[in-house]
Amino acid sequence: MTISNKLIFNRTYMLMLVAGIFAMIGFSTILTTITWYAVKELQSSMALGYILVSATVPRLLMMTFSGMVADKFKKTTIMYYSNIAEAAVMVILYFLIINNQLSLIPLMILAALFGMLDAFFGPACTSLIPKVVKQAQLQRANSLFQGGTQISFILGPIVAGMIMENFSIATSFYVALIFVFLSAIFVFPYFIKETEAPERSNETPIKDIIEGFRYVKSSRFLITGIIILVTANFFGLGALSVGIPILVDASGGTPINLTYLQSSLGVGMLSGTVLLSIVTLTKVRGKITLFTLLAMLLIFLAFTQVTDLIWQIVLLFLIGFSYTIVYIPFITMAQEFSDEKVTGRVMSLIFLAMTGFDPISYVVISGLNTMDISIFNVLAISAIASIVVWLLILMNSKVYRTID
Repeated sequence: MTISNKLIFNRTYMLMLVAGIFAMIGFSTILTTITWYAVKELQSSMALGYILVSATVPRLLMMTFSGMVADKFKKTTIMYYSNIAEAAVMVILYFLIINNQLSLIPLMILAALFGMLDAFFGPACTSLIPKVVKQAQLQRANSLFQGGTQISFILGPIVAGMIMENFSIATSFYVALIFVFLSAIFVFPYFIKETEAPERSNETPIKDIIEGFRYVKSSRFLITGIIILVTANFFGLGALSVGIPILVDASGGTPINLTYLQSSLGVGMLSGTVLLSIVTLTKVRGKITLFTLLAMLLIFLAFTQVTDLIWQIVLLFLIGFSYTIVYIPFITMAQEFSDEKVTGRVMSLIFLAMTGFDPISYVVISGLNTMDISIFNVLAISAIASIVVWLLILMNSKVYRTID
């Protein structure tokens, strides 16, 4: 029996996987719906930037707290209640839109609440995986989990695009609500017999959070890996998150065009996870992630120079594929090398670093676009800046490049 097959019969892991799939379908459906609502109904690229900032800034603030919570309490309980609370927020969102009361301010407030609650799911889930699988299974477990969620990331925009094309934006929000609620069911604590968290210190939350920061700061490996992820997300995926809807609208596209582009990114990520679920990297993982980042950034630069939809789809596929080869090996190494007592805090800080600069990216991209600068030129500036940052990383990553 292969390692992958053994994972399939791991009850706790499979329940987490299914919950993650439903959560991601719900998240990507609502994200696609909100971005299209902002661009088409609110008719403002700046409104899109404001909404994305509202969703990310409170999420970032809560992320520093969520890792400490994940180290102190049962992770499945955290995931369950965060999903239930997210579903409640989406109920409010749905009723506002069907009553034509969803203006920019309420949408920003609800996006902020959704982001804060979502901050708890990722660190809790990622730090639980090393507890329920063997170390030899860890890369495949991460790959299968990411593969499952990336399938969902693909399905979400497809679902949202088809529903908005044939029904309404309100219906798309309602379907997203159902998926988030299904996610909560699969991590219902009664279904998963998780052991108690190993750490129950009497330290204050602030001291626990500071301990996590100090642990990460003391590791040159973690610092370099985090900077790599910051570069990939801030200059690459962050810019594309706000840039793609603006690009589609500027090109006179429809929700289906938006679906094609966002889905191609997800298909690329899925293909990368499939590869990593088959091939286990054991040598020079640090060097692989670093130089794959360079490939991703060069492809991003090429994307900014094409206007043909087919080429855009192909290049976004390659960006998604290469991003996965950057992300999963580093997360796996971080799980392997981190002390179990602080894994939740390490994961939360990694997630924080990955998305911490996204609000700035959203504001800069949407802001430059309102200054009559072509969205293609704005994205090209981001791509060129990212390559310069990569060169700086290369010059200061001797230790990271030698890590297996």
